[in-house]
Amino acid sequence: MNLVTLTARDLPDAWFQAVYNLLEIGREFIVNYGSYAEQKRLEYDYITINILYPGVRPLIPDIPPHYGIPNPVEPDYPDKYLHYLMEDDRKPGEYYTYGTYIKPQMYKIIERYKGHYKKTGGYRSNQECIIVGDWKDHLDMSDPPCCRQIDTRIQDGKLHFFIYFRSWDLWGGFPANLAGMQLLKEYMAMEIGVADGEMVVASKGLHLYNYVWELAQARTGLKRSSALYLTAEELEEKGFAEIMRKEL
Repeated sequence: MNLVTLTARDLPDAWFQAVYNLLEIGREFIVNYGSYAEQKRLEYDYITINILYPGVRPLIPDIPPHYGIPNPVEPDYPDKYLHYLMEDDRKPGEYYTYGTYIKPQMYKIIERYKGHYKKTGGYRSNQECIIVGDWKDHLDMSDPPCCRQIDTRIQDGKLHFFIYFRSWDLWGGFPANLAGMQLLKEYMAMEIGVADGEMVVASKGLHLYNYVWELAQARTGLKRSSALYLTAEELEEKGFAEIMRKEL
């Protein structure tokens, strides 16, 4: 396996580096089974990215107009996504929102960090991990949560996030998810009374669907030839607008 480690300045830099690097070294394959069986992806074996200053604005990708390609994240989407992360507003037919899992744990973690500090004068603990999902999800859901944990640590007076996704769409999901999670981290840090810190994100399933490979190549300037491009008929048949909605 090719285990990749990147260090990025901020969220847009992390996204650009991950896209660029994936075009260079990613594996091409067809998904055998799961939520998107028979679809074609370019994917990392495993990747870890240390984002040093995730709070630097803008939080979403920076795509100059002359590239002529749309930004994968709308400017106001991170604020909307923060609500999804913090509240359990399930729509008809939805099993969960991330807020279903995050909201009760987040407030408990804030209380515990503040209590530890009041009692001991320190924040050091390895217990304050937000777990997303349940083992029964694999029995009850056709699409279990992609994000599986948001682990936390307060070190050097800053709150840091350690985030793991089992499967992760790089083009639109990665920047939208992390922008919202950065806002979540800032909120928690403010409530605890510490500064905002770094992010370390990891996944064994960070991927690009091949319908965006041309966009990725246009943004990075890299060219990648492949036999796995989807035809226009395949794009329409597989309904990729619905796929992108689920990936977020």
